[in-house]
Amino acid sequence: MSNQVRRLTAACALALILMISLCCVTTPAHAWGDEGHEIVALIADHYLDPAVRTRVNSILAGDTSRLTASRKIDQEATWADKFRDSDRNTTKVHYNKTHDWHFVDLELSGPDLKAACFGQPSLHGKTASNGPAADCVVDKIDEFTAELKSPKTSRKERRYALQFILHFVGDVHQPLHASDDNDQGGNAKIVTAPNMSSGKLHAYWDTQFVTLQGVGETAIADQLIAQITDAQRAGWSSGTASDWANESFTVSKAHTYGLLPAPTSPGHYTLPASYVTDATAVVAEQLSKAGVRLAFVLNNALQ
Repeated sequence: MSNQVRRLTAACALALILMISLCCVTTPAHAWGDEGHEIVALIADHYLDPAVRTRVNSILAGDTSRLTASRKIDQEATWADKFRDSDRNTTKVHYNKTHDWHFVDLELSGPDLKAACFGQPSLHGKTASNGPAADCVVDKIDEFTAELKSPKTSRKERRYALQFILHFVGDVHQPLHASDDNDQGGNAKIVTAPNMSSGKLHAYWDTQFVTLQGVGETAIADQLIAQITDAQRAGWSSGTASDWANESFTVSKAHTYGLLPAPTSPGHYTLPASYVTDATAVVAEQLSKAGVRLAFVLNNALQ
């Protein structure tokens, strides 16, 4: 074998190793992923009162963190994940402080909102952004909404409140951010489906079933908006964060977990096409509800 052939063989082997390594890299699970949160925000923006939209844009213009691609509402809806993960591999200050705020683990075997919210701790006079690390998405939506409404809230805290709300209203509508089957919200269940690579059940609901909605956040948002009826918007524009969490739990129990087939081996499932079809429809409705309800929260808080 010539030296040139040996070099080419070695290069090919190295490339193959790198490709395999990249395929094995795991990324942190974010409810809906960036795309889902952007879709929710774009739907909400469509339903904002003009004066409220102006105020939202003004508040977001003060973001100097550079954690998002722009200060537009759809990009800022991803800020809470990026803020949480900004020191995930270093000091973990932001990560440890805000990690639990993104979900509420209502157990299938016996849902208990107070327990899932760590006893629903008081802020004890602190701002919501400096509240206890052990808290849940339901409490944080309520706390940050109260700050958005209050004229006494500082400019910086008002921006934090808006940035977290843009994200957390989306989070509470992801079924696996409001339910648990002693499996870390679906992260301990490995699934495969037709024409999809193997992955965690949680990640399928975060991203795979969102991707199946169409191509591009704006196009998907427009498509979902076109399908939302006046009656649906009126019906969805009500309730509280706890109501929405309980609703998402019910959706998860009936669909996300309820339609899972028998495992092929412990913790491993092969999803039939019917599961994918159902999940895609459920995700479309959950994204739509989240967008309408985000607008509902902002219109009431910033009018």
